Amino acid sequence: MKILRAVEKIPGGLMLVPLVLGALCKTFAPGAGGYFGSFTNGLITGTVPILAVWFFCMGATIDLRATGLVLKKSGTLVVTKILVAWTATLIASHFIPDGGITTGLLAGLSVLAITASMDMSNGGLYAAVMQQYGTKEEAGAFVLMSIESGPLVSMLILGAAGVAYFEPRLFVGAVLPFLIGFGLGNLDADLRELFGRCVLPLIPFFGFALGNGIDLNVIVQSGFAGLVLGLGVIVVTGIPLMLVDRFIADGNGTAGIAASSTAGAAIANPTLIAEMLPQFKPLVPAATALVATACLVTAILVPILTATWARRMAGMAEEPSDLASPQTVEPM
Repeated sequence: MKILRAVEKIPGGLMLVPLVLGALCKTFAPGAGGYFGSFTNGLITGTVPILAVWFFCMGATIDLRATGLVLKKSGTLVVTKILVAWTATLIASHFIPDGGITTGLLAGLSVLAITASMDMSNGGLYAAVMQQYGTKEEAGAFVLMSIESGPLVSMLILGAAGVAYFEPRLFVGAVLPFLIGFGLGNLDADLRELFGRCVLPLIPFFGFALGNGIDLNVIVQSGFAGLVLGLGVIVVTGIPLMLVDRFIADGNGTAGIAASSTAGAAIANPTLIAEMLPQFKPLVPAATALVATACLVTAILVPILTATWARRMAGMAEEPSDLASPQTVEPM
């Protein structure tokens, strides 16, 4: 059976399929972890330790020897994404209650969900799309997108927007595994290769554990809000990313659109942040479901929009050459 191939055909499938399976387990057998105990319980409830290992391995994959053009492109996209997410968080904090929206079509929407969905691009999706529609350097620009992985950026945004206060030790704890992995990966290329091989295999495991924190009834209730959030991520982050790609990073806007997605790893951020600040725990089920929906929506739409824009730019680039081509004049 070609299970992996079938899963990979689904946008974000390596993360979303195990997450759905975990949600099914939570919905129909919520006490399974406690009943079986031991390693089975660890697999079901081990979101934080699994993510800690994954975060360490992600840090090890970043190579400081990337070319200047790659660093310029990726740095521009990452900084813009973070600034836009911070602005959206700041604005949302003035209109959305601390406990999130509890009624209506947007029930479940919270500042936590908005921050988690907007501050992290799907690096794998970006690289795959840009390998097809961009240059080699643009495709390699996902190298710094790993910095957005994990809860650190979300914590910084929530803190800077005045939504939450994190003690300095919590920031250190959030980024330390990543920094250790980063240091080891750059000291030894063999270690970078070793730990880098663990990044993809760990995704289904923390996806399943995350799913075990979601009741499918919550996803049904927040389906419309999740769709709106996904579309909002593309519009709110995509337009600024296109502009900076064109006018700062010397691109044509294609890379900006390709980066206007929600990363699968962002689904974990509400849970991880609530581990540090218990006041967010009531928001976690709905926020996780919303971010998962936004991840799926952007994974489907971003490649389509990127391809459409890339073809348009290619067509515009060909027009001047057509106009400048010499015309054959028939002799009288």
